[in-house]
Amino acid sequence: MQPTQAAEGIAVLARAMDMVRAGQSFAMATVVWRQPPSSGQQGSRALVTEDGHLHGWIGGACAEPVLIREAKRVMAEGSPSLIWLGQEADLAGVHVPAGVVTVPISCQSDGALQIYIEPVMATPHVIVVGRSPMAVTLHQLLADLDWRSELLDYPDFAPTMIGRDTVVVVATQGHGDEEALEIALQADPVMVGLVASRKRGEVVKDFLADRGVGSDKLQQVRVPMGVDLGHTSHREIAVSILAELVQQRAAGALKPRTGTSLSGTCLTIVEPDQVVDLVCGMTVEAVAANRPFTYQGTTYYFCAMGCRVAFESDPVSFIPQEAPC
Repeated sequence: MQPTQAAEGIAVLARAMDMVRAGQSFAMATVVWRQPPSSGQQGSRALVTEDGHLHGWIGGACAEPVLIREAKRVMAEGSPSLIWLGQEADLAGVHVPAGVVTVPISCQSDGALQIYIEPVMATPHVIVVGRSPMAVTLHQLLADLDWRSELLDYPDFAPTMIGRDTVVVVATQGHGDEEALEIALQADPVMVGLVASRKRGEVVKDFLADRGVGSDKLQQVRVPMGVDLGHTSHREIAVSILAELVQQRAAGALKPRTGTSLSGTCLTIVEPDQVVDLVCGMTVEAVAANRPFTYQGTTYYFCAMGCRVAFESDPVSFIPQEAPC
């Protein structure tokens, strides 16, 4: 690895650490093999954010849209993948190990690449409201798992602290249960639980219903919270709550809510359409950055300017023709 390439890789890793500390998920991509004349180099690194932004360098115009698409898939599935990009003729007849994803590319200048893509998923963010020994123990256990955890009293708790990946555990245990739960429900936590008996929980929810909190929000409250471990001590309740959180995370229930604001109002997230570059066959997003060209009322998109220029010179030769009846 050349000094400049090493420095670029370190910069990507530094950005990755910043994103980990900020609780942001991303996919890390590393070039593990190349065939000239690919512009990507062995050891090159890049990361792709959840919204499809690329940081770093792994290859040219044909490789980047494939990387972004596959990185989003890897993050959605939660498991790593090895991607093999190459000319269709070169991939034909080649033994490909199980689990390797092959992607034919038609850009003649891009050679071939094998890219290992691994998801780096943000750890859950848990706010524990309360100062009892149980609450302190839960906070410590979460820290031992490297989850992002905060411990605070309900007067210091505000809806603006709740993000789209936040779990709220109300562990005030009679010292502000109603107030803390009402604050939590003003936002839209991915999960909210009340540490109380079922009977006490119904009393708290009835009180909040009388104050105008909607039934849809109150139905989200988990009470009692925690896996039933039988007769447990006060601090051991923290273990049961942690067990439930780990169980829910493994089931995918703690994934960040998509497109929600702190007020709980749903926002519409529009993903760009995926279209095919008719010149090279690559999949690209139908966005202004991908060199749109309109011909006979239809807009086409291209991975590189060379593809667009080729299309402009003779559109009919690239547009699929309907077979005669």
